[in-house]
Amino acid sequence: MSEVAPHVEYRGVYKRFGDSAWVVRELDLELHKGEFLTLLGPSGSGKTTCLMMLAGFEPPTAGDIRINGESVARLPPDKRGIGVVFQNYALFPHMSVGANLAFPLEVRGLDAGQRQERVGRALELVRLTGLEDRHPNQLSGGQQQRVAIARALVFEPELVLMDEPLGALDRRLREQLQYEIRRIQRQLGVTVLYVTHDQTEAMAMSDRVAVFRAGRIEQIASPEVLYEEPQRPFVASFIGENNLLKGRIVSVERGVCEVDVAEQRLQAAHIADLPAGSETLVAIRPERVNIAPLSMQYSNELDARVEDISFLGDHLRVRLHVCGNTEFIAKIPNIVGHGGILPGDRVRIGWGALDCRALEPEEY
Repeated sequence: MSEVAPHVEYRGVYKRFGDSAWVVRELDLELHKGEFLTLLGPSGSGKTTCLMMLAGFEPPTAGDIRINGESVARLPPDKRGIGVVFQNYALFPHMSVGANLAFPLEVRGLDAGQRQERVGRALELVRLTGLEDRHPNQLSGGQQQRVAIARALVFEPELVLMDEPLGALDRRLREQLQYEIRRIQRQLGVTVLYVTHDQTEAMAMSDRVAVFRAGRIEQIASPEVLYEEPQRPFVASFIGENNLLKGRIVSVERGVCEVDVAEQRLQAAHIADLPAGSETLVAIRPERVNIAPLSMQYSNELDARVEDISFLGDHLRVRLHVCGNTEFIAKIPNIVGHGGILPGDRVRIGWGALDCRALEPEEY
């Protein structure tokens, strides 16, 4: 990122409720103007609590939160100038769409002419022009969420928070609105802090993703870096799918290590700062595993037994018995000739040294 001052800063933030365990711990995080940053993690990992503290609905137990360099610890939610979108829409059922959008403008003292103009612009932005006289119960779920997004944007905030906004929609609608939200964000240049547990959603929409686990950020990076270069086993397993093989590092040279895994010698990118003799987890993506490669094509070549094959449309998911692991997965494209392997077959598999990563072992 550039050296421009961050739009939002969390500095040493901790949060717990009463005497319970810490929900958020040691949080240092920056958002930059115009950035789309997603907090991603399983339920209970602390991501929504981070959003609620920034919105002003929950105070931090310790630490500070700043917007444009100024602490907002003492500012009530309505003075922070933040648009917020929730999963349940939170629309006023007795008000029309137009009245729902006009309400935050009326609270801010805009006159009738200004309200009408901004409501019109907001409806155009979310492609609902002409529906201002309808009530929420006359709209589909996708339309209601568009209204909720429009209401968060109608007073033209610089910062918008979204907490699982697509969680109640079916898959097709979710995918449509993912691209709509990204289009709107880019068009307006607003900063967005987005919360989800759906890693596909996070990867499709975000400039950066912060992966949360037990109240801490495990890794923060662009979607591509998180996928291709996970730093920890939890990230490797939570973002996409990864095979993890337990082993012991034998040697390290020029960023590549040799690892003994169940009497097999593998080569992997040496990611964790682990010396020879250390235990490790070797992570390899299923799509990087080649079945029946040419002889000596890869630095890692192993014998395997096919346990099961699942047809998934554009690819086949092949479950293999490899190095004592019966849940080792390979993905092969659905092309002519894929029927050449069957459950029970013994096959040779292979992958490159830099296609797998030797990570520090941990419970996850």
